[in-house]
Amino acid sequence: MLINWKQRELNLKIVYYGPAFSGKTTNLIHTHSRVSSKHRSDLVSLKTQEDRTLYFDFMQIKLGKINGLTPKVHLYTVPGQALYESSRRLVLRGANGVVFVADSAEDRLDATVDSWKNMQDHLASFNIFPARFPTIVQFNKRDLANALPTDQIAKEMQVDGLPTFEAVATNGDGVLETLKAIIQDVMQSIQRELA
Repeated sequence: MLINWKQRELNLKIVYYGPAFSGKTTNLIHTHSRVSSKHRSDLVSLKTQEDRTLYFDFMQIKLGKINGLTPKVHLYTVPGQALYESSRRLVLRGANGVVFVADSAEDRLDATVDSWKNMQDHLASFNIFPARFPTIVQFNKRDLANALPTDQIAKEMQVDGLPTFEAVATNGDGVLETLKAIIQDVMQSIQRELA
């Protein structure tokens, strides 16, 4: 969090984390399409020729004033591929909250669990632990024929009571609900810090 007192802005960073092809970028694309251009920036995507996130995707949303400050929410995605491990850690640094996008496909369970553990390790290296940090788990791709039950995925990930949402990011189901929940959690966390 960074407060610019001169411009009365509260800058917040939310990172979408998860395995490759879980739907992180699709979440941002849908959000970008649903938020008025007056309240959002362009969506910036740095991709490979295979349409995979190379470094990160980014967009900014401006919210209404809260306690005289204008919150600007900076949304980032991390690359899902293990090849970009250092990029994931770098993008995660300084985050105020995380949306973990879990792939519901049965054959992607190991990748989802590995990515979840990887995220926790990175957060721990910053002395941050998900149980005390705004973290939402989104079970994406709920429309797949081979989608595992969410309780099974949560058990394998050891989600331990974190807020969860089901989603089909390709058609927008659960996307804005997830975003609203993480923004609310981050704002509550910031208010506790400032109190």
